Amino acid sequence: MSRAQTVAPVPPLAEGVAAFQARAYDRALAVFQPLAEAGDPEAQAWLGALHAGGTGVQASLPQAFAWYRRAAEQGHGPAATNVGAMLAMGQGVPQDRAEGARWLERAAAGGDAMAAYNLATLLAKGDGLPADPARAAALYRSAAEAGHYPSQARLGHLYAHGIGVARDRVEAFAWLSLAAGHGIGTALTALEAIIAEMSADEKRQGAARAQARRTEPGRLAPIPA
Repeated sequence: MSRAQTVAPVPPLAEGVAAFQARAYDRALAVFQPLAEAGDPEAQAWLGALHAGGTGVQASLPQAFAWYRRAAEQGHGPAATNVGAMLAMGQGVPQDRAEGARWLERAAAGGDAMAAYNLATLLAKGDGLPADPARAAALYRSAAEAGHYPSQARLGHLYAHGIGVARDRVEAFAWLSLAAGHGIGTALTALEAIIAEMSADEKRQGAARAQARRTEPGRLAPIPA
């Protein structure tokens, strides 16, 4: 007589994620809501996303912000990124770029590439806080090296024009090539412009750097640049 096989129960959070992926949004909401109210930061972040997108619930940016913030206060990196971006842009909450930058700093320090990109964009523009092109370039680079394609495009632009970094056509070519290869249209336009200025040797060097970076392992609602 064979023993009956037992199936391990599906963790509640995973059940909610599976429901979301299956577009069973009402079920996802029913799973995430009690978990979020009980203090689960991952569920709080998911609930924030549902409110932000109006998925399974009426869209409400203030509600989205509230749930993202609860998750962020428990150390949830992507939620902290969303809190920072929403504060910086005044979405669902009064605009406060300085406070937004503080949240983005926190998330970027934890390795969140989107946070680094958003913070770099604020620093590059100097919109509501002092401009710091060199710091912006460093942040774009950290995100670019993590495989964040928009950051690769922005970093290539900075190298092409010598903003926050020394002008370097080879570096510009390498980063713009990576971004253009993933459909970043502005990168393709900038790449064509920089190619027109490059020697054959510079093009070879740039292509080699881009290829080397393609083989490196990467760690994969940005602020408008």
